[in-house]
Amino acid sequence: MLVRLIILFVTVSFVSACSANEDDGQRGTSEQGYFERKNVAPDPADNSRSPRKPEHAYARIALDCINKQYPNKISHVMNSANDVQQPVQLTPVFYGCFDWHSAVHGHWLLTRLWGNGSIPEMEEEIAAALSTNFTEDKIAGEVAYFNSEGRASFERPYGLAWFLQLTAELKEIAAGEGSKAQQAQIWLNRLTPLESVITDRIKTWIPKLAYPIRLGTHNQSAFAFGLFLDWARTSDDSQMESLITDKSLVFHGDDRNCPIAYEPSGEDFLSPCLMEADLMRRVLSDTDFADWLTGFLPDIPLDGSGDWLSVGIVNDPTDGKLVHLDGVNLSRAWALEGIATALPEGDSRKAALLAAAKLHGDAGEESVRTPHYAGSHWLASFATYWRTERGLDRAPQSKAVPETGDAQKGSQPQQLATPPE
Repeated sequence: MLVRLIILFVTVSFVSACSANEDDGQRGTSEQGYFERKNVAPDPADNSRSPRKPEHAYARIALDCINKQYPNKISHVMNSANDVQQPVQLTPVFYGCFDWHSAVHGHWLLTRLWGNGSIPEMEEEIAAALSTNFTEDKIAGEVAYFNSEGRASFERPYGLAWFLQLTAELKEIAAGEGSKAQQAQIWLNRLTPLESVITDRIKTWIPKLAYPIRLGTHNQSAFAFGLFLDWARTSDDSQMESLITDKSLVFHGDDRNCPIAYEPSGEDFLSPCLMEADLMRRVLSDTDFADWLTGFLPDIPLDGSGDWLSVGIVNDPTDGKLVHLDGVNLSRAWALEGIATALPEGDSRKAALLAAAKLHGDAGEESVRTPHYAGSHWLASFATYWRTERGLDRAPQSKAVPETGDAQKGSQPQQLATPPE
């Protein structure tokens, strides 16, 4: 009899707790908890019979954080007491990975690796995670958040650029054949309402922007313009393409002698000079770009050396702002490669650009292997962008697997005792 009473008490307590959660409006807690606590498949990288690939580690980082609600830093305009809610209730899809934009490019990372088939052992797990988040009701919640009063500039331009990178990725996969193309189209159809809101915002904002934003952090316009332009060309959106191309020429067509020696500043994760050049190589023909680059960065070596641009240094990887310099190494790497591949054959600057890209990319990838959530929650996306050669107009080339580092040992990112700034 006593046993039955205990069982009854536990059952009633459990049901009451569930009802209380529902009454509090805590939607999706079971799914959220499931993906926070446990990934649905074993990590194939733990199999000692095969070498671990960086892509396995990067996918694992994203899977561990896209539904990890805390710690969390939100940029949130509150119009009333009703806006005091958990991140998962405010933005039901992109609430993990510490902030909205990191959650977005965490989903892009998974989509990229799932789509290119580089880690087939994890594809079922990745598809399950994306299907859980890319639902019509959750996307409707994101649209409602964007359309609320006072949020016209929410995540502009950085987060918006990464969202368009995500849908551009899905469009490229959907343009193929087979079950992946079909699944990508399903997800894309669900994301389209939010994509429409975001593209309308960008098209409204660009004509009003009087000056370029030459920062090394989220608000930089050159980085965002590059991703906007990639999306426009993938989507056959001639209006967006013309807006970005014309504004880029107005902002940067006459730029000369960029002070790259002043970079990086202490919290940069994007190079103002190199990201501008990476944008302009998308806008100009190869010969015009080569001439423009001569005036813009006149001191690129002709001897093939890579140490002409010093790698960024991070003295405290647990500091959420100082760790930005690990990101600048990775974003420099992909920008340098982009610049090199856009130059005409035989251009004597190519070798030095690619040598510097290799030094920066290797240093940046090494940083992803730290166990500190301040960097790991977003650096994996930057590493994936570089490693998979996203944004380049050529087939990806194999990059060497690093020989050392925590990723080789199967370490997992850990939450900091105090949230990063």
